[in-house]
Amino acid sequence: MRLGPFRALRPAPAEAARVAAPPYDVVSRAEALALARDNPRSFLRVARAEIDLPEAVDAYDPRVYARARENLRRLVAEGVLARDPSPALYVYRQADGAHVQTGVVGCVDVAAYEAGAIKKHETTRPDKEDDRTRHILALRAQAEPVLLAHPATAAVDALAAAAAAAAAPLYDFAAADQVRHTVWPVADPGPWVRAFEAVECAYIADGHHRTASAWRAAGALRARPGGPVPGDAHERILAVLFPGDALRILPYHRVVKDLGGLAPDALLRRLAGVGRLEPASRPMAPAPRRFGFYLQGRWHRLTLPEGAPDPADPVRSLDVALLAERVVAPVLGIVDQRTDPRIDFVGGSRGEAELERRVDAGEAALGIALPPTTMAQLMAVADRGGTMPPKSTWFAPKLLSGLFVHAFE
Repeated sequence: MRLGPFRALRPAPAEAARVAAPPYDVVSRAEALALARDNPRSFLRVARAEIDLPEAVDAYDPRVYARARENLRRLVAEGVLARDPSPALYVYRQADGAHVQTGVVGCVDVAAYEAGAIKKHETTRPDKEDDRTRHILALRAQAEPVLLAHPATAAVDALAAAAAAAAAPLYDFAAADQVRHTVWPVADPGPWVRAFEAVECAYIADGHHRTASAWRAAGALRARPGGPVPGDAHERILAVLFPGDALRILPYHRVVKDLGGLAPDALLRRLAGVGRLEPASRPMAPAPRRFGFYLQGRWHRLTLPEGAPDPADPVRSLDVALLAERVVAPVLGIVDQRTDPRIDFVGGSRGEAELERRVDAGEAALGIALPPTTMAQLMAVADRGGTMPPKSTWFAPKLLSGLFVHAFE
């Protein structure tokens, strides 16, 4: 894996906490507007520039991308963001309670993605790809990094520990969700570059659309009239690379708006025919093949019969796939979870309490709690070129946007 330093466009230390924002795809337009309302320096004004336009303006309107470019340039003109004088790497640590993960910020090659050395496990949506591709081309920059996982190595772990011990951090603050973000400069990128030469591949953990869009934007800039843009910055992808064993995947639960014509008692009888169904309380200890169903104010635990996973098809042994195959499609009548409006998804720390809230409020008829997918499962699927079912993983904590921008010019 080729890891390269880059000339980051990044906030002054005193501005980092005000600039930093959640990634564009984890907040709605209304949530982004609320978060940035009293903060003209929030990076959401670049990543979700529609919040600066009338509500009637569609999020994919050309004016949105023009405003994003304008807002980025304003942050630079005001000195809120400044360009590094020379290419560099950074160590980025996130601490969410007892969970701590430490990665390196740098660039990887678009060519590695084209060759399959940066492995994916999700199907991307064309409209979201189009959106982020237009965003990159309008800004002439990648505004948000991709989260990549790599097989852990002692060499990379030692470099990260040494970087954190060698210098005072550039940034060190707690975000609104109390996750602490700390960034250190890397004095000499050389050892990092050499250490990653021994890393054969990386896995997209969070950012399939951003990665695909970076690849598409590079192709568009290569083919533009007059030839490609000067330099090769557009041929690289901004990323934060973490050892796979350091990352945390939280469950991705489901809520179903109606029972597909079944009475509650009939649904429970159907579930009892799928596996062992018994009363349960919250919280339920996560375990493979074990699911929680919240219905009419009560929890029920469904345990599917044991079965050996098929090493030739790691997708079918995933809990999200087993649930879809044995319950969601045959019992609830939801065949395509990507498009059926009867099903919605609840990821991250909101957990089972959010399922209860939605069902108790009448927003949904049924909540379904799943165990989390593991990194080993994700890697097995990606290694075989497979595609996970929708909403299989929720990585936490999320990378913040605005701390590092990869500008092309």
